Amino acid sequence: MSELLTVLGVGGPLAVMGGTVAVAREKCPSVYWSAVGLPLSTVRLLGSYGSVMDACGLTVAPSRLRALAVRAATRREVRPVPPRRGLLWPTSTGLRLRLRLAAGQEVADVAASAERLRHAWGVHAVHVSEIRPGTVELRLVGFDVLRDVRMPRHTQGGYLRVPVALREDATAFVRDYRAIPHQLTLGATLSGKSMYLRHLVAGLAGQDVALVGIDCKRGVELAPFASRLSALATDPVEAAELLSVMVRLMDRRYDLIRARQNIPVGTPDQAITSDLWGLPEEERPVPVVVFVDEVAELFLAATRKDEERRDEMVTQLIRLAQLGRAAGIYLEVCGQRFGAELGKGATMLRAQLSGRVCHRVNDEASAKMALGDIAPEAVIAACSVPADRPGTAVAGDTSGGWSRIRTPYLSLADAADRCVKTAHLVPELRELAPFKPVNVSTAVEAGGLPA
Repeated sequence: MSELLTVLGVGGPLAVMGGTVAVAREKCPSVYWSAVGLPLSTVRLLGSYGSVMDACGLTVAPSRLRALAVRAATRREVRPVPPRRGLLWPTSTGLRLRLRLAAGQEVADVAASAERLRHAWGVHAVHVSEIRPGTVELRLVGFDVLRDVRMPRHTQGGYLRVPVALREDATAFVRDYRAIPHQLTLGATLSGKSMYLRHLVAGLAGQDVALVGIDCKRGVELAPFASRLSALATDPVEAAELLSVMVRLMDRRYDLIRARQNIPVGTPDQAITSDLWGLPEEERPVPVVVFVDEVAELFLAATRKDEERRDEMVTQLIRLAQLGRAAGIYLEVCGQRFGAELGKGATMLRAQLSGRVCHRVNDEASAKMALGDIAPEAVIAACSVPADRPGTAVAGDTSGGWSRIRTPYLSLADAADRCVKTAHLVPELRELAPFKPVNVSTAVEAGGLPA
């Protein structure tokens, strides 16, 4: 009996502790990582660094001077040398480690061994990035950060920069309109595409920028943000008129830039400009972000008149995509599918949209439309996005780089409330005044809309 009590006294707390650890690993992975995963992975890394690097083929022969010194001091066999390791920096989601590459090594060598390093050190993922020539950073992620998205507390936002999602390496994915002026976002129904758009609108609502919406689904996606929009078109007829106004607005801004280029003698070099951002702040027009939801609706045509309107709208969109950046006009184009079968001009327009975000799609062809021409290897990743993780996507750009991201949940009510609170920031653009949307809730209260 005493032996049983001893077993229960020792085994009981151990069983409770083991169960607590297992529950924490499943339900609170960040807590598990901080308490258990981080110490274990640190010990593994420090204790096996040299042997793991050797097994992964990331060691090189030592220099002749080092070899002579080792033989003279210890008379041991000279072993290959791994990359020089920097300090370990623990984070709430993993570890960061910088390596100084040895002569003859390159970043691709380390990136090719990322999966083996992950297994050797017992972490969820290992991501490799170049800091400067000869130095790479390993970002070890302790758990699946995309399962329960929590944005970093400190993100590098700013003017026309919106932290909109979380990357799989636990860093923020920032939509930077100055760096990537136009973007195409594809995704099937319930893939999280609307959530992504919602974050963009809410993030830009507090900035000095004009927001223009084209939503041919009768405005169901963008109408809740009407209080912050400078213009909204809810059918193809309105969209054609609004795009014509946007092109004229762009032309006037180019006239302003050209007038500034009538450079008098003695003008300093920094006062010479070829785009909107080179103008003095007091002369600079406000930038405009145009959201196009369900772009395929602009291409559909049932009659000859519809075809003429479609050709006109596509031409205007292409002009905005080609010339809008210098005039401070940026496109955010969303849809479920965007291929050549939509009609004339679709492929040309897609080629101008340098940023690409692909959520879960219904077929491989749709993923190729988004990513095939800029990052072919990302197509497979886009096709493997699970249906039970809405908001998960693959983001790429014309540099060929890509990464998995996931947008955190943001309710429609919260996003709309953000727009209401920032309604006073709507800039005065007389060209867009005829398209200013009516606040539906206010109109209903006043009896202005039919029941």
